[in-house]
Amino acid sequence: MTRARTLGGLAVLLTVLIVAFYPSHPGAQGDPPPDNPHGHGRVGVYLTSYALTKREVIEGIFAARRSGKIDAVVINVKNMHGELSYDSAVPLATELGASTGRLDLRALVPALRERGFYVIARQVLFYDPLLARHLGAPEEWVDVDNRIAVEYNLEIAEEVVSLGFDELQFDYIRYADVGVLEARYEERYAAVDRFLAEARRRLAGRITLSADLFGRVLWPWNERRIDPIGQSLEEMSAHLDFVSPMVYPSHYAEQAYRDDPYRVVSDALRAGKARVSASYRPFLQAFDLALPAEMSLETYIEEQIRAAEDAGADGYLFWHPACEYDALYRALD
Repeated sequence: MTRARTLGGLAVLLTVLIVAFYPSHPGAQGDPPPDNPHGHGRVGVYLTSYALTKREVIEGIFAARRSGKIDAVVINVKNMHGELSYDSAVPLATELGASTGRLDLRALVPALRERGFYVIARQVLFYDPLLARHLGAPEEWVDVDNRIAVEYNLEIAEEVVSLGFDELQFDYIRYADVGVLEARYEERYAAVDRFLAEARRRLAGRITLSADLFGRVLWPWNERRIDPIGQSLEEMSAHLDFVSPMVYPSHYAEQAYRDDPYRVVSDALRAGKARVSASYRPFLQAFDLALPAEMSLETYIEEQIRAAEDAGADGYLFWHPACEYDALYRALD
């Protein structure tokens, strides 16, 4: 059996599983509130395309939906390998061999929506090993001001909109995190701003738009525009319906923050809100890296949730790289 046929079989099996085991009649899984079509207050989990081919993952998200613990999912449509998880018609995707057909999104997305999920597409942008190799880039990154990279990603974004998602979430909308903090990155900030402005123009009125940002972008020093990644809270938020800072406590260098998940999330969100009035829907840590001594993962998650709610977050999303959310579901009881 060929790889393409194997992947196609998984895509069909996934949709059959959802339709067979999770009825879509009104109220069966908790239909989305009619006054909340645009994603406010959502609680969701990140899912890779591989995770969505596993029955236990599907059973987990539907059980969590039935019990009211989550009402959103974030699904990879383009990942860090440069792969597209669906069968794309974008010519350059075909040329790169990026289109996998792993998921039948034209069937999967409406099936999830009918069962009460707000469905978000995650598109990794400028970290793209396949495109970087094609363009002769020395690393796995492509520059945000590269016109081929910009047009390629915008064509994918427009195609994703046609698949029926509620929201499109950009990730890796930045330059590589290499370099010192100094005032010489103005062209990078301008390139990120131009991309988002163009995306907003081309997608206006067709889909809710969000982006993942480094958690440090919320801090006051970001206003000085000295960060080599080129992300500006003020500029980026102006083009977005939701800002999703990744405020994972384990990723902070300061031990006081690593040991206090409540303080990390609270301080970051309050710092951002003091600068920009926006809908902040952070990504919270649902994996067990660098847990404080004698703190369970469930408590670690609970502290982040409490901080997000106290700081006025507009919902929150959870990240586990392997999409293993048993501890999260227990924390949400």
